[in-house]
Amino acid sequence: MCSNYRPVTRLDRLLTFFGVERARDEAPHDVFPTGTAPFIRLSTEGQDGGKPALVADDGMFGLLPGFATSLAFGRRTYNARSETIATLPSFRQPWAAGQRCIIPAEAIYEPCYEGGRAQRWRIWQDGDVPLGIAGLYRRWRDPQGGELFTFTMITVNADAHPLMRRMHKPGDEKRMVVILDRADYLPWLTCSTLEAPRYFRPWPGALRAEPAPLARAPKAVAEPPARDEILPPAPPKPAPPPPAPPAQRDLFG
Repeated sequence: MCSNYRPVTRLDRLLTFFGVERARDEAPHDVFPTGTAPFIRLSTEGQDGGKPALVADDGMFGLLPGFATSLAFGRRTYNARSETIATLPSFRQPWAAGQRCIIPAEAIYEPCYEGGRAQRWRIWQDGDVPLGIAGLYRRWRDPQGGELFTFTMITVNADAHPLMRRMHKPGDEKRMVVILDRADYLPWLTCSTLEAPRYFRPWPGALRAEPAPLARAPKAVAEPPARDEILPPAPPKPAPPPPAPPAQRDLFG
């Protein structure tokens, strides 16, 4: 599973490795579920003759189905298992509609427990070539108004993968994102839903990895509450009533 990655945000790298243009350049940064990052899809919008072309859109990491009522739902849907993507309510509609995408990533992060405790590792492709991760996207309409694109990464079993089997908690199933060969970018986006599962396989190419602990922000100094947040002290509890005197017995009874 991948809950943290570094997207490709530089215009030159998106154009060189994925053949797409983006409206703005952006410094590299790590993204977590509900964060925003570029993804690549096919679109006929603004194209001459209505011919589909590759476009880079910004979307939220964590796919939101139609029944989601808030962005927080994306913290549960940032990965989609290949085995259940066609049947789970959160993913089956965009899967059936062929709303597949490519998520450009400079690196992904996974937890490694080889030292006894979880340690964040950075994983990237040899040669500083970005990863093209297979994904699914959907346009979500906010009940409060407005809409946005959302996306998820597709994962497969990686119990036998030489690197990814070292990740995650001991005893847990090993999973990894579906990494596409560059020659498969367009076929992945244009093939039929019946053909798409042929891309569900562990990445056979070389990957590199190294520890990359997540920097911790310093703890904020607690500030005294504002005046209107200070509650009056609770009134003291009343003392319990004294026990009733024992019943008087009749001396002549």
